[in-house]
Amino acid sequence: MGRNLQSGDRLRPVDLARGHGLSTQAVRNYEEAGILPAAGRTPHGYRTYTSLHAGALRAFLALVPGHGHRTATSIMRAVNQGAVDGAFRLIDESHAQLLDDRQTLQAVEDALRDLEPDKAPEPGAGPEPAVVSGPGRTFIGPLADQLGIRPATLRKWERAGLMRPHRDPRTGYRVYDEADVRDARLAHQLRRGGYLLEQIAPLIAQVRAAGGLEPLGAALHDWHGRLSARGRAMLTGAAELEAYLRERG
Repeated sequence: MGRNLQSGDRLRPVDLARGHGLSTQAVRNYEEAGILPAAGRTPHGYRTYTSLHAGALRAFLALVPGHGHRTATSIMRAVNQGAVDGAFRLIDESHAQLLDDRQTLQAVEDALRDLEPDKAPEPGAGPEPAVVSGPGRTFIGPLADQLGIRPATLRKWERAGLMRPHRDPRTGYRVYDEADVRDARLAHQLRRGGYLLEQIAPLIAQVRAAGGLEPLGAALHDWHGRLSARGRAMLTGAAELEAYLRERG
């Protein structure tokens, strides 16, 4: 049997709000959104809450850092509507997304490691790019041969914004400088990992903005930290949600 939602000591909206640094309007909004169970009413029409509502609020606020506001809202709505399996599915989806983000980070780090300038080329990687009017410059054919792809693929990547070769003023041919070659190699590694062009483009933009691969070390370290914080926040949210489920009976 579910617990009477209005049993126990009565709490005012301000009592819930003060404990979490919220406004009373925020508490009312959470109730209207289904994050909190429906409040009781006094004979004069004032809202009253119980310890169960306090537990729901704690659970929601603990879920937000790990799952985001929208998913945390959906989880609490599902629980309050009695659809606990639906809430668990939403939690599973968040964990799957976190795992996918970790795998993406690993793929990026692997790709960047393969781009280290002192890394010897792998057997069968193709000839070194032909030099064109300056160190590190090459045409589309030699670059495609080096990567083991077709020139049409490089043109497709260019249209997607992954690289921006300039044109030789005499011949009109595309000329790839060192940054273009770096971006092409990075895109090639990520494509081999199954990532879509629209997923790769933001990373390439970050590499360009950083001026190369070296400054990305701090960004990758921060990325690791944010994923770890998200994983720990999911544990905290799970503990508070479990406490709320127990209180609901």
